[in-house]
Amino acid sequence: MSAADRARGALYGLAIGDALGMPTQLLSRRQITARWGPLLTGFEPAPPGHPIAAGLPAGAVTDDTEQAVLLARMLVKNRGVPGADDWAAALIGWELDMAERGSLDLLGPSTKRALTAVLAGTPPAEAGRHGDTNGAAMRITPVGIAFPATPPPTSNADTGDLSRLVDHTVTASLVTHNTSVALAGAAAVAAAVSAGVGGASVAGATETGIAAARLASHRGHWIAGADVAARIRWAAGLAEAAAPDQAAELIGTLVGTSLATQESVPAAFAVLSAIPDDPWRACLLAASLGGDTDTIAAMAGAIAGACHGQSAFPPHAIAIIDAHGFALPALADALLALR
Repeated sequence: MSAADRARGALYGLAIGDALGMPTQLLSRRQITARWGPLLTGFEPAPPGHPIAAGLPAGAVTDDTEQAVLLARMLVKNRGVPGADDWAAALIGWELDMAERGSLDLLGPSTKRALTAVLAGTPPAEAGRHGDTNGAAMRITPVGIAFPATPPPTSNADTGDLSRLVDHTVTASLVTHNTSVALAGAAAVAAAVSAGVGGASVAGATETGIAAARLASHRGHWIAGADVAARIRWAAGLAEAAAPDQAAELIGTLVGTSLATQESVPAAFAVLSAIPDDPWRACLLAASLGGDTDTIAAMAGAIAGACHGQSAFPPHAIAIIDAHGFALPALADALLALR
């Protein structure tokens, strides 16, 4: 399998997971099973009265894909991670565009708070000092494609490609999520994606993600919160070899599926531990958990896609994402050229 197929798989996996989780986001596990059964079987329209996605058709994507594509395009344009000022301006412009399109799925709480501060005069480099939710992790996949993540030789080392990837993750995230917890979660996803693009299995990508989360936990502004690296390892072990129904209950009950980084990022890795060899089924499981399903499925899909490649997803799912016009193959190729 080529690196190009893996890079494309990461972007398609993110978008496919996002679209599968679109109708179930913010719903409880009980509501999901009552409407669709224990596990979704494919793309579904948002149910009537949905608080964010009402009226969206099956296969529609959310802010996870939109912001990841925005970041990817800026990486390609700049031939590197955009600075805080440029990234803040891009996100502000994106929300205005989405609002004009009538979308209710706009900026998450940390990103909204940070950009409001920027508009009020706070320097972009300081705006994200309280951002602790998963907005950075949900959109960081392009950084993982663009930069390698060879782990340092020892768990205590702070040199090598992995440390540089953490640096890039921090630069791409600090304007909205400059906290130890959020940066650890974003670094875990970026590193796992990067490891997958480099040829790692899901298990290997998970280990690289854990190592990156440890490094990133010492970056940004410290806030109280569970250690992301430790929770990824625990959550992956909890769900390992569990049947999908059992995994869904374990993840929802014990790991958690909220917007909190220390819940949703470990939940994505737990999904991959339960279903490591089938990215499509992993996305379906993530979309069936309840809670922040679009983001959890987007992260799980990106990592699984990086490890297994675009060809691991059903052709009809690829076609549904292609219909959005994001030109993901060309975007993935351009990101890979930066690597």
